[in-house]
Amino acid sequence: MKKVIVALSFVLLTLTSCVSKKQFAALEAKNKECQDLLNSTTVKLNVCLSEKDALAKQAEYLKQSNSDLINSSKEMTVLSTKGAQNIEKALETIKEKDLKISRMQDALTKKDSVTLALVTSLKSSVGISDPDIEVNVEKGVVFISIADKLLFKSGSYTVSDRAKEILGKVAKVVNDKPTFECMVEGHTDNVPYTGTGVLLDNWDLSVKRSTAIIRVLTKELGVNPAQLIAAGRGEFIPLVENNSVDNRAINRRTRIVVLPKIDEFYEMIEKEMKNQKK
Repeated sequence: MKKVIVALSFVLLTLTSCVSKKQFAALEAKNKECQDLLNSTTVKLNVCLSEKDALAKQAEYLKQSNSDLINSSKEMTVLSTKGAQNIEKALETIKEKDLKISRMQDALTKKDSVTLALVTSLKSSVGISDPDIEVNVEKGVVFISIADKLLFKSGSYTVSDRAKEILGKVAKVVNDKPTFECMVEGHTDNVPYTGTGVLLDNWDLSVKRSTAIIRVLTKELGVNPAQLIAAGRGEFIPLVENNSVDNRAINRRTRIVVLPKIDEFYEMIEKEMKNQKK
């Protein structure tokens, strides 16, 4: 465009002398029109260049935004996947704990059922109506407590004939439960042993009475020796204070601890409790 204007100007300069004023005016007007067009075109070009630069920046921003969105989408997908996995793991953990609790409750129920059945059996077999024979449950273990006056004479570890009748009922219960174990515990009062012979003190006496009862149960009443445990507690676990004749009579006793095979239930409960703490 500039070349055209320069050419026209040259023509005007060279032909000024030979063209009419009318023609010169027309050429001058044409020149001005071309100049105006050039100026307008230059302005539009600058505007376009400016818009192009702005659009380029916007395109770059949109491109970066699009890239960020894609990355965010991927991260959200990963987070969503992890979230779903965490929820699934949490549900599995809840199910496992529910199962553990259910197993523990089943074990406790079964243990209680075994204990209840055992107590009922022992009460009916031993004869709970006798005030000198007591059957009870302490901490899930069944005890048969027999007063000393039914078993031995004072200071003696020789089993009386009446005792053999009572022990016969105990033997029947033990023989009916071949998987059970029984611990025979001898207990005395706190009056020092003054007898003669091999015994040194009340502890010796309590142990000797335990083994004497075990011999009757095994040799005369057919109880499997592997089911029996001998134990002497002496005067050290009294039921009441040894401060009267009656109280000392209460403390002199033989206790048969019936131990059914419920240890597997306890083991399972303990195992489940440990697992829940992890």
